[in-house]
Amino acid sequence: MTFYLGIDAGGTATKARLTDATGKVLAEASDGPANARIGAEALHARLMEVCQAATNTAGFSAKDVAATKGGMGIAGINRTGMKALIQSLDFPLASVQFSSDAVIANLGAHLGKDGAILILGTGSIGLVKRGEDSVSIGGYGFPISDEGSGAALGLSAIRHALRALDGRTRPTPLSQAVTKQFDHAIPSVIAWMDGASPGDYARFAPLVMDYAENGDEIAVSILREASLHVERFIETIVARGAPRCVLMGGLAGRMKPWLRQRIVAQLDEPLGDGLDGALILAGLPVASLPARRASP
Repeated sequence: MTFYLGIDAGGTATKARLTDATGKVLAEASDGPANARIGAEALHARLMEVCQAATNTAGFSAKDVAATKGGMGIAGINRTGMKALIQSLDFPLASVQFSSDAVIANLGAHLGKDGAILILGTGSIGLVKRGEDSVSIGGYGFPISDEGSGAALGLSAIRHALRALDGRTRPTPLSQAVTKQFDHAIPSVIAWMDGASPGDYARFAPLVMDYAENGDEIAVSILREASLHVERFIETIVARGAPRCVLMGGLAGRMKPWLRQRIVAQLDEPLGDGLDGALILAGLPVASLPARRASP
């Protein structure tokens, strides 16, 4: 019996799904972020933790683990030299295939067929697959890229909050909600900033969304600017000739209402999720995957 383990390692969380050869889900597990930025040693430890959590939940023996083929999509794996470094890591599996989190998301969204995705999560990236060719759009890393992402929304919220604290702009409910977390003290914000990760900034994105939906003028302006970036992403993807385009990631559902209807009309529903894509990467036949729609 051969088993399949799919892992989706991103800036917010690491998720795993374990199936048998028929595609039946035997276990799922999740852990903290495991993108390439945390370093090879920490990355390996996190991947092993989620792998062991899934196989332990399924009651696997060492023999079962050794009969398991893995597919792992890891954020940041395309950084220079990173994939070779990750491939050198040791895993107790029959085999492991590595790619980016964007690639497995695309595989899952279209169940292995041609198509494109735009991921809006901690970061943002577009990916277009046509035949053997794949083209990435954006996704160069925060803060120089990742437009429309959770990290970008959080950064805008922090900037607004600091301007409100020092008097350059009028405080709004959003700025007050942000600065409350720092006791309304600029030095506390600066101390936090010195060690903040993209995921730390992204934790403020739900606040921006909440206050924008309640009419906060600064939150609305942040969302409108972000929506323009997202729309440009989608227009660029469609211009590449993708037969389908899917909006994915934790912010996808809440961002969609801020997009113009003619842009939304060009989007399709996902056929699967990133973990389905990771299982395809591992070698699970597409026919074994149930045709289920992933949550946006």
